[in-house]
Amino acid sequence: MSVTADSPYLHDLDRNDANFVPLTPSSLIKRAARIFPDYPSVIHGDVKFTWGQTYTRCRRLASALTKRGIGLNDSVSVIASNIPAMYECHFGVPMIGAVLNTINIRLDAAAVAFILDHAEAKFLLVSGDFLELARQSLALSKVQPPMIVIDEEGCDPNSAYERFLAEGDPEFEWKPPADEWQAISLSYTSGTTGNPKGVVTHHRGAYLNALCNALQWDMGPHPRYLWTLPMFHCNGWCFPWTLAAVAGVSICLRRVSAKGIYDAIADHGANHLCAAPTVLTFIINAKKDEVRDKPHLVKVMTAGAAPPAAIIAAMTEKGFAIEHVYGLTEVYGPAASCVWKDEWNDLPLTERARLKARQGVPYPVEEDVQVLDPNTMEAVPWDGETMGEIMFRGNVVMKGYFKNPAATKEAFAGGWFHSGDLGVMHPDGYIQLKDRSKDIIISGGENISSVEVEEVLYRHPAVLEAAVVSRPDEKWGETPCAFVTVRDGVTVTEQDIIAFCHEHLAKFKCPRTVVFTSLPKTSTGKIQKFQLRKAAEEMNQRKG
Repeated sequence: MSVTADSPYLHDLDRNDANFVPLTPSSLIKRAARIFPDYPSVIHGDVKFTWGQTYTRCRRLASALTKRGIGLNDSVSVIASNIPAMYECHFGVPMIGAVLNTINIRLDAAAVAFILDHAEAKFLLVSGDFLELARQSLALSKVQPPMIVIDEEGCDPNSAYERFLAEGDPEFEWKPPADEWQAISLSYTSGTTGNPKGVVTHHRGAYLNALCNALQWDMGPHPRYLWTLPMFHCNGWCFPWTLAAVAGVSICLRRVSAKGIYDAIADHGANHLCAAPTVLTFIINAKKDEVRDKPHLVKVMTAGAAPPAAIIAAMTEKGFAIEHVYGLTEVYGPAASCVWKDEWNDLPLTERARLKARQGVPYPVEEDVQVLDPNTMEAVPWDGETMGEIMFRGNVVMKGYFKNPAATKEAFAGGWFHSGDLGVMHPDGYIQLKDRSKDIIISGGENISSVEVEEVLYRHPAVLEAAVVSRPDEKWGETPCAFVTVRDGVTVTEQDIIAFCHEHLAKFKCPRTVVFTSLPKTSTGKIQKFQLRKAAEEMNQRKG
């Protein structure tokens, strides 16, 4: 049936604007507080909040920010670990149309200063344990936003943050965004260049992916979620908002350790957690005195560097249920999942682990994820062998890179978001990651730019040439491995090079291995990194 200009479908059923409400994850906490005001929302050591209390604190935060002149499209930067205030920022900041900029606490002062300047930060919240980092960063930055210090250990009423909340109205009447395409967060990813790119996401995408997390993971009502995943990392994969949707409990864990994980499971009933493969190795290799009885099933969602099948098998043997997802900051965290099929249950453990190690299929709210030839934009054959680039399209894809139209245009060439990851499509429609273009290294779930590390190496007076690739690591998934050619007549040691890098880079970005050698090159002088990656892998084999 076609609809003509005279159709009553057009004239009698005009849109009722009162019911056309833009989607925003802030609405989820309003509902949680209305229905479950006395249910627990956040646990942080001895500090415990209910949903009614958390909603009030978020409204106070929104109100207090407004009184300080913060409003639509203003960037509010946060430097903090997984503490209640960080959780509250995920609601209080968007409530007033401001943009949440959570900053990686592992970065050095120069990188943080760049982010503050590029984001044009109008306000800064920082927990006490990162106060020195904030001060060093502000000493280097052009912007000088007002700064409020958070008491990271608890909620001391005399702390600056609690006094700041007290300025706010507990009944503050916030409104949803006028447009759900409005920016909700600005997250910086190191990408493939030295300076990080600012990923702008919107309210609609955050809302949809928050709900989809609960749907895809079958979380059910009132899950008890352990924060091993940093909330600064692409907004904790949207799980701050997911937990409001299901009225779950956020169990804060400032510093991740095997003991902390097992204690949270035993003492607080944690039954869900997200973790990079690095954290899985903590759990697998926990000491006997760190392990406690696990009274219930614990679901673990993992992503980052593709987890080896052996790690998935080991976690399964320990009684953890693994959900393998795939995504990037540009797609709100997880946007594809290795959806499990019942017919796989009877397969041997090793085969089940191999299947689960694949990156899988699109999230229900993602329009599509495909492996395409980046030159022709045609789908590669579904043969599990032909390589192409993994690309995304849909509602949970970023708006673009902040103040970087050239990078945005490149990322969306052909109408798809280009992940930069290379993979294959299996005959059953499941994607498997094979390699990363542009030599990104993922160590402990953190992206490391090989170019950035190489730039530092070239600044060392003894270094003639340098190339950095990933080296497989049982604990971190991957670590940077530097291949260096030394200038004639100069003596330098591996430790000298590593120490120099520590002076100029965040610790996690520094090479763990330095190999002194001549670099393999093509006839045009381009370094052949694939040979270096092979050499790094062979070092592990000889070690084993």
